[in-house]
Amino acid sequence: MRNTPDFDEQIDRIGTHSSKWDAMEGIYGVSPSDGIPMWVADMDFRPPACVQTALTDMTDHGVYGYWGDSREYHAAIQWWMENRHGWKIEPEWIFTTHGLVNGTALCVDAFTQPGDGVMLMTPVYHAFAKVIKAAGREVVECPLAQVDGRYEMDFDRWDTIIPPQTKMLILCSPHNPGGRVWSRQELEGVAAFAKRHDLVLVSDEIHHDLVMPGQRHIPMATAAPDQPVVMMTATTKTFNIAGAHSGNVIIADPDLRQAFADKMAALGVSPNSFGLAMATAAYSAEGAQWVDALCAYLDGNRALFDAGVNAIAGVRSMPLEATYLAWVDFSGTGMTAEEFTRRVEKQARIAANHGDTFGTGGETFLRFNLATPRARVQEAVARLQAAFSDLQ
Repeated sequence: MRNTPDFDEQIDRIGTHSSKWDAMEGIYGVSPSDGIPMWVADMDFRPPACVQTALTDMTDHGVYGYWGDSREYHAAIQWWMENRHGWKIEPEWIFTTHGLVNGTALCVDAFTQPGDGVMLMTPVYHAFAKVIKAAGREVVECPLAQVDGRYEMDFDRWDTIIPPQTKMLILCSPHNPGGRVWSRQELEGVAAFAKRHDLVLVSDEIHHDLVMPGQRHIPMATAAPDQPVVMMTATTKTFNIAGAHSGNVIIADPDLRQAFADKMAALGVSPNSFGLAMATAAYSAEGAQWVDALCAYLDGNRALFDAGVNAIAGVRSMPLEATYLAWVDFSGTGMTAEEFTRRVEKQARIAANHGDTFGTGGETFLRFNLATPRARVQEAVARLQAAFSDLQ
């Protein structure tokens, strides 16, 4: 099995039950036969060889019973967090959920009541609002400020608009879709804001490994060591194993940990053995080497995409510090969202996430997934330039 990743390999995913490829036409009207899927956040890359080996070992054994003895799994998580993020955790802090959307839903259920408000810094990952609303809670939108073309916290404004029924704050760190790596000062500001308004602080850090060269992610738990924080992390985004539906909610505070444990027990949540085996293998020295190569490749895709898109009059890609998700503003074209989206989908034949689904502030944007072979990114740039060529 090849150990050197070949991110340029074009893997045919059509007809493999891939949401990204096989659901694209039904949602966007873009056929996978000639379209480019740049919407749902998974990568068109194989995971590291160590993950494939772990699965092969399981299938070779051929017995698929209940998972037991999580010591190796917990040790792998501890090793990764300390060595990659400077964050020391204990095994008893770790809960395994069916991905982090499930983890978010469990947090909403465990730490709030129907009718309570849950604060989001918008625009932000659309699944947060979906689970909040589905749980009968209120989405409290606190818009981020755009300063010199990137997002910043707006604590002074938020202090004046946050309603008293708000009980929880969900931070997206690094930020999806804006690609920000929040500074220590900004994270300390979030912690202070949560404390000031008596909010349970939940930090979704699923993109924490996918940072551009020269950037450094700081876990919220290390930025606010004396404050209770519910941390959410996963191997799924990092290693392109989202189908494993495995994530971790990590809680040091004993009171919050007990409340979460009670909710997990009440709902009968238990992990999938395939996801745990893949995560254990991925959180390793071999996995770390693969991630380093991945981030360098993604940075090349970012540079290519940004140069091409920013050459289109009135179009601007927000500087990407982390994630592989480009957040592109079309407001300078003077077009309605319907018009610029039509050009992208019908003329360029590209499926990209609609900005308004990310909440207030996203109306003039589209989100493009750059985690695909570079030749496909180059083709996407050429198509976008052609679709907006009348603006040149």
